[in-house]
Amino acid sequence: MAAPTIVTRTAGKRHGPITRVFSPGDLGEWLKPFVFLDYLEAPGGGGPNFGFHPHSGIATLTFPLGFDIEHETSQGQIDRMRRGGIEWMMAGGGIWHRAKPLGEEAIRGFQIWFAMPPSHENAEPSAMFIQPESVPVSGPVTVLLGSYGEARSPIAAPLDANYLWVQLRDGQSWTYPSPATHPLAWVFAQQGLLEVAGHTLDREAAVFADGAGEITFLARGDCAFLLGSAARHPYPLILGSHSVHTSPEALQRGVQRIAQLRPQ
Repeated sequence: MAAPTIVTRTAGKRHGPITRVFSPGDLGEWLKPFVFLDYLEAPGGGGPNFGFHPHSGIATLTFPLGFDIEHETSQGQIDRMRRGGIEWMMAGGGIWHRAKPLGEEAIRGFQIWFAMPPSHENAEPSAMFIQPESVPVSGPVTVLLGSYGEARSPIAAPLDANYLWVQLRDGQSWTYPSPATHPLAWVFAQQGLLEVAGHTLDREAAVFADGAGEITFLARGDCAFLLGSAARHPYPLILGSHSVHTSPEALQRGVQRIAQLRPQ
């Protein structure tokens, strides 16, 4: 099996406390079903409040590293999630939501969007919250979606995808056996220097060539990184201002539903 290679790297685009690592207009087209990734980093008590805003056609997964969240949807659902937990929201045919960081600790966390297949892009929306003690862990790997080893996410997503948070000590190496059904893979090094495929990543994302197979990572300093791999989303990305769908007709249904649900 050929050694994995990296085809592109990016530090993303920073806007205040938010780093837009990739979006549907750039690498998200190549990495679909992973279509959007934000990394949030702000001082304690100084983070943004995300007021009511809509989505349709996607699922969002929020992973707060250093803060608790209060989350509210236009369906009237209000939940609190502790740091290290997972918020999974299926926007489906349309939903509004908002989130507020709680506490005074430093704010660090990620939100990713997944493009949904036609069977789910206009379905009834829902939100679920997995508290940190229920998030599966296997060795250095926290399973945010999909599986690794015997650890499997409780999220029943309509995707063949793994989304993992990996923490390595200085000098520690770890090899990811990318599943045969996952031709695409990418990584975002959030902390420390991460050596992989002949590159050293420092707060950067890298995309691997198709069919990377086994990927070995080496930590230079204590490291933490996101890793995603998946079967390709075989549909086009039809974009709205807050939505991603597979066809103009599906997008129009989502836009109409969002307008009907708009909170006062």
